[in-house]
Amino acid sequence: MADGLSRRSLLLGAGSVPLLAACGNPLGNSNGPRIDARVDEAINYMVTEVPGTQDLVNNASGMLVMPLVTEAGFGFGGAYGRGALRVGGATVDYYSAVSGSFGLQIGAQQYAHTLFFMNPDALAEFRNSVGWSVGADVRYAVNTNAGTLGFDTATLAEPVIAVIYGQAGLIIGATLDGTRYTRIIP
Repeated sequence: MADGLSRRSLLLGAGSVPLLAACGNPLGNSNGPRIDARVDEAINYMVTEVPGTQDLVNNASGMLVMPLVTEAGFGFGGAYGRGALRVGGATVDYYSAVSGSFGLQIGAQQYAHTLFFMNPDALAEFRNSVGWSVGADVRYAVNTNAGTLGFDTATLAEPVIAVIYGQAGLIIGATLDGTRYTRIIP
């Protein structure tokens, strides 16, 4: 850009921060126990309201639970949330999720999502990265017409499975593509 600003600084600095601040994400100043309580609530909601997720919980080597992600956009957009990585049912680290976008969009939404690391190698790769981004290697499990998750034995063999749930707001759909996860100290 001519004025020396990068696209990233424009998205994060001028475009998405005021939009996200207007959404009032209550996790913005949260500490570890508050994040853990919200993660517990999100897991309970997910296994109760999204049939088939209990199998993922039981088979995953670890899972990153983001109990509240706020996304807003008006041309420029962004999303932010905090959550916890659970291994064996215990929190081992806390993470933030950040994404930015540009295009035809207007509105705001909130949602929760969980990334299931289905084998120890996928979990280790995530934990050892400085910042991990969602790409083509993540398989989405979505609700089918029967009300259960659309996955089978082959899906369970995928290294990372994403489930998005609890959506509310005015932007249609939710995607995690390009979302960057970074370890934080709450």
